[in-house]
Amino acid sequence: MVRGSIKLLKDAGSGLSKTLSEILVCPLSKQPLRFCEETNSLVSDSIGVSFPIKDGIPSLVPTDGKALDLEADDTIKPEDAVTSSVEHEADRGGSH
Repeated sequence: MVRGSIKLLKDAGSGLSKTLSEILVCPLSKQPLRFCEETNSLVSDSIGVSFPIKDGIPSLVPTDGKALDLEADDTIKPEDAVTSSVEHEADRGGSH
């Protein structure tokens, strides 16, 4: 297990390892994330939120997520993204 973790960390320095990106899911929707090379972030297409990768480490804290405006390149403040996601979850009948 330790050797596997070390390999993941080494690979993280050069973007995001394929293995790690296959394991990670959106902390809000629990759906798969895709890596966006242009913004160096992980994107949850299911809810339109982007999570930054800082120094090779994905930051999957919900407050770090930025809502993607699909009609424009502007993003919403992180706190708006969380509010939007919570409202979305409530609309689906989920609870927080």
